[in-house]
Amino acid sequence: MRKASNAAILGLATLLTTLPTAASKTDGATRAKAGQPTGTPDKEHKHQAYDLSFQASGKLYTCRTDPQKSMNATDFVVGTDMKYQVNGNKAKLKTPQGKEVECKIVRVEASPSTQ
Repeated sequence: MRKASNAAILGLATLLTTLPTAASKTDGATRAKAGQPTGTPDKEHKHQAYDLSFQASGKLYTCRTDPQKSMNATDFVVGTDMKYQVNGNKAKLKTPQGKEVECKIVRVEASPSTQ
């Protein structure tokens, strides 16, 4: 009986911890708002990292690319259309030309139109 109740508690805890992450996944189309280089490449960070901004679901997101992976900044032109997918603190951005980048959300603010 004790094993059964422990398993039930563990199952409920697992369910409760996975629900918020499943609800935070959003995707759609948007426009690139800004793109700025961040940090400096060095021996540990071989590539330039970028902060990319976009508006989605009533919020303005800023996400940072991985300095361990290469990215061509000219693929993500400010003001052009792109698709986004936000899942927790991670995002994927994709241009109509098929260029895709994964990044980590570093800032979220209320969109100026919703304030």
